[in-house]
Amino acid sequence: MIAETWDVVVIGAGAAGLLAAIRAAELGRRTLLLEKNKKPGVKILMSGGTRCNLTHATDNRGIVEAFGPAGKFLHSPLAALSVADTIALFENEGVATKAEDTGKVFPVSNKAADVLDALLRRLHRSGAILSLAEPVTRVAPTRGGAWTLTTPQRTIAARRVIVTSGGKSYPGSGTTGDGYGFCAQFGHTIIPPRPSLTPIRVTVPWITDLRGVTIPGVQLRVLEADGKLVASHPAVRRGSLLFAHFGLSGPVALDVSRVISGHPSPRSLRLELDLLLGDSEAELGDFLRSESLASGKKQLAVVLASRLPRRLCDALLRQAGMAPERKAAALSKAERTILVAAMKRLTLPVAGTLGFEKAEVTAGGVALDEVDSRTMRSKLVPELYIAGEVLDLDGPIGGYNFQSAFSTGWLAGTHAAESA
Repeated sequence: MIAETWDVVVIGAGAAGLLAAIRAAELGRRTLLLEKNKKPGVKILMSGGTRCNLTHATDNRGIVEAFGPAGKFLHSPLAALSVADTIALFENEGVATKAEDTGKVFPVSNKAADVLDALLRRLHRSGAILSLAEPVTRVAPTRGGAWTLTTPQRTIAARRVIVTSGGKSYPGSGTTGDGYGFCAQFGHTIIPPRPSLTPIRVTVPWITDLRGVTIPGVQLRVLEADGKLVASHPAVRRGSLLFAHFGLSGPVALDVSRVISGHPSPRSLRLELDLLLGDSEAELGDFLRSESLASGKKQLAVVLASRLPRRLCDALLRQAGMAPERKAAALSKAERTILVAAMKRLTLPVAGTLGFEKAEVTAGGVALDEVDSRTMRSKLVPELYIAGEVLDLDGPIGGYNFQSAFSTGWLAGTHAAESA
């Protein structure tokens, strides 16, 4: 027995789902937003260290380019809801924003809760109904192009359905890949989901001693076993790096993690680190030679510590076969060459990643060529719309993924409402 009938039903109250429901309701459609958790927007609250990096200070082209080859899918969603539109949406709800030096945009309050509260206020004003702790267990088409959705509480009829149930990252927040099953049953191809923006494990015991050491500007390259750059995007990144007891974290490590998790043999890969982007190898060699002559009485580790954190310097010297306490005097050309290579081309073997448990987003998902990017409508089932992280669309750290979710959700809500 059908309990209720709605124009639009949205599955999943994350970033994409909230925007989709708001938009559909504001366009006059009777809209229901179903969320299996007891609270909406759990990942919004967790994101950015509970600060919520809600977008990136760039234009539409900057967002598109950040996603690599898949970015072209975002042209229409961003035309519907741009970065400027997104910032205006939150500021109109009383959430002032700020762009940090990295380009990341946060609420001035540094509180992710303010971002979620703003979305919930607008959702309430839109007239959309939010139902919590109500997971969707079945989605089925009916005659006449409508839908029947089943939950533990009731059976619902809908003219249009929008799937915004997220990926598989941070499964503790409820994103356990339910949407893949819904979409697959209607013939959609699911690109195998894998963790993205997740820390990298390396098989080097001495890395443990560097736990907590941060370097603000490094270049990280992912190499095949033969030393060639991995063909996948993005194989090279520049930015901040954090050493951890298991390996590497920080923006550069997180950004390239999708390349590792998507590789058929992750343990065959190597990471190459340039720890001193401001110096060429020749300049660094000249620096070591001049310091050897001018500061010979200083410990070599102290000389290197003018460029890099001391703990890292000690570790690099040990790996180069030199005692951290040795003096800088009489540093041979061969030793200079070894040290330059250690700082400019430090190579670390890959053991894998920390997986979905620590992943900020999911790579893989519903194949993009099966969704009309102009409307977010399924090309296989006209009354079905798909948006957000459930799509095979993931970008780098920095607010790009939230912008993608907001924009695709807004566009899906627009066209689902117009066609309902």
